Amino acid sequence: MLYFIIMSWTIHYFNKAVFKDIAALPASLKARYLRYANLMKEHGSNLGSPHTKQLDKGLYELRLKGKEGIARVLYCTVIDQKIIMLHSFVKKIQKTPKKELNIALRRLKEVKNDHNT
Repeated sequence: MLYFIIMSWTIHYFNKAVFKDIAALPASLKARYLRYANLMKEHGSNLGSPHTKQLDKGLYELRLKGKEGIARVLYCTVIDQKIIMLHSFVKKIQKTPKKELNIALRRLKEVKNDHNT
């Protein structure tokens, strides 16, 4: 007999502030986040364009668009099918601001260090 083990993905938050920032998103952006988060739990971290995009080695963005504007949630993945939400922000300009990207990259480095020790 053959058995298939289907593992689902889990979503974690870098810290409570990240969770609170996402929870404080405007209604349509939060609804979009919850929809995509549920899809990621079921199908994995890469939902494909236009929903997700790789920004850097190991760093990805979840792209949220709603009637109140545009937001991004930057995340990474680690072993055991864990998705870690590193940082979120509402976009005000076309490009991802360096400041926001640097916050996520610093946190990504921390996550990698914690999982390699």
